[in-house]
Amino acid sequence: VQLQASGGGLVQAGGSLRLSCAASGGTFSSYVMGWYRQAPGKQRELVAEVTSGGTTNYADFVKGRFTISRDYAKKTVYLQMDSLKPEDTAVYYCAATSRLVTKWGQGTQVTVSS
Repeated sequence: VQLQASGGGLVQAGGSLRLSCAASGGTFSSYVMGWYRQAPGKQRELVAEVTSGGTTNYADFVKGRFTISRDYAKKTVYLQMDSLKPEDTAVYYCAATSRLVTKWGQGTQVTVSS
């Protein structure tokens, strides 16, 4: 599977962005799709993920602010990010996991100004 992420940018604190990740190849419906982020000097961390059955899981630091969703027809996973904070600034990566193997897309930069 190949993953193409888009939608990052510069936004003021309190604003919103929507990230998209389009998948090609592979069997989209079989993957757990996730969004991760990596800030400078920090490790990559899970932000949110959605299973093939639609079950979602969120990191505590985004609960109530971010929403992950997937469109099977478009083979795309989204991350709606609301009430953004400066500490959300990072490179965001989408990932597709199946049978313990994770494929990564390229990152998209999200910068939140205070």
